[in-house]
Amino acid sequence: MPLSHDDRPLYEVKANLFKGLAHPYRIRILELLSQTPELTVAALGEETGLEASHLSQHLAVLRRHRLVDSDRRGSHVYYRLTSADVSELLRVARTLLVTVLRSESDLLADARRHADAVS
Repeated sequence: MPLSHDDRPLYEVKANLFKGLAHPYRIRILELLSQTPELTVAALGEETGLEASHLSQHLAVLRRHRLVDSDRRGSHVYYRLTSADVSELLRVARTLLVTVLRSESDLLADARRHADAVS
């Protein structure tokens, strides 16, 4: 019998959240929304270069994972982050990425030095 939504282990819920984040355009949308209180769909489309249908699909995924919220005002739909924690998550991910890349760069440099010494 499959687990209900409420009975799933936290690690499974976290994994699903990361699946929701696992697209470069969704990360870009979140980064844009981290820089301003809210943006219209039109502004997000201009900034990302996405066609309206693709942007809508990405926004739907982010809404489903409760990372963004929206409301309609007149003929415009505005999006915003649901929490400042989303911005913090992006900041921590950026810091981790820089650390990992720096470490890989150091390993590559060591490997090159070792290869030069062997030649």
